[in-house]
Amino acid sequence: MTDLRERLALWIERRLPRPKLRPGANGRPRGPVKRIIVFGRMPNPTFDYYFAARLAAPGMPPYQAVDIRHGKLAGLDPEGTFIIICRYVSPDVLTWLDTNADRLSGVGLFVDDDIPAVVTGRDASLRYRFALCFRALWPLRRLNRHLDIVWASTPHLASTLQVHEVEVLPPAPPETLWRPRSPGSGRVTNSVSDQVLIAYHATGIHLEEHRFLRPIIEEILLQRPQVRFEVFADGRAASIWEGLERVSVRRPLPWKDYLADANNRTIDVMLVPLHPSRVNDSRAPTKRIDVARYKAAGVFSEGAAYGYATREGSGEQRVPYVRDIWQNAILRLVDDHEAHDLATASTLRLVRQMTQSANEGLKMLATCTATSLRCE
Repeated sequence: MTDLRERLALWIERRLPRPKLRPGANGRPRGPVKRIIVFGRMPNPTFDYYFAARLAAPGMPPYQAVDIRHGKLAGLDPEGTFIIICRYVSPDVLTWLDTNADRLSGVGLFVDDDIPAVVTGRDASLRYRFALCFRALWPLRRLNRHLDIVWASTPHLASTLQVHEVEVLPPAPPETLWRPRSPGSGRVTNSVSDQVLIAYHATGIHLEEHRFLRPIIEEILLQRPQVRFEVFADGRAASIWEGLERVSVRRPLPWKDYLADANNRTIDVMLVPLHPSRVNDSRAPTKRIDVARYKAAGVFSEGAAYGYATREGSGEQRVPYVRDIWQNAILRLVDDHEAHDLATASTLRLVRQMTQSANEGLKMLATCTATSLRCE
């Protein structure tokens, strides 16, 4: 039955709409770029993780971010404008693109999830899967007429898109998205007591990871009475955590509220498990940014997203997706202050490197400006 279900899911997935460049497109802007407009459901983490710092880099044209749910499109100037579609597009935006196609300098689409795999998978709720189809897949039938460029967040995701030329765009967050506040700024830490806060911030789309962590956390709570656990979960995922003491189940927060949550407190240990799956094969290391924001020591699933443990050791805990190994890695960060501090510093260093890469901007748009004689 499982094999039949998987074959059916693959059959459906192959027939879902995919990004496709318009006829004559070559993965470059059509003409000089005077300005950039980013369309998406704003604010959102995808824009902040991938575009905010790059668009603010030296040499980039001016830009604006427009919420596709509330944006007033009539006042937007299309002349020489390059459009970036950040995950989702609305019918109003598609109509605006149809009307102004001849005046635009180009259109690009950014994708940071294997959406067909999510839609045909079983972890996400039926409502969420329908929403993805409506917001991200069905619009491709119209959007593909305009696309000059497709960006993907990881090489593996790029390989699934079936587009001849896909530019890989790794996360590059602005420093303000992760930089810890200076001492004395009012952040509440857990160092004032013996308590240790462990957290897993995820949603119902990661059901398998919630199931994986439940017995691990249950055992750690038994062994370490000073530990508290916090999990972001709703629906089916929340029910997995029922019956455990010293466990706080919180509903996932809107993006602005989630950023604000880290302004006032720290977390000691954050967990980033990735169950082996086609969806997770395409994950980018964005959770590393969240770990740095909370000044936490992270435990990460080893793999393409976060890398593998090395003999030299980076200090960051990257471990196989095995229950006992995860339990021991978490306990080490709870018990060993030196290991905890090294892991925290290692993640912070890697996130800082992400931010530094944003200084290059979006090269193809930075070099194809209104003052250029031609687009390279």
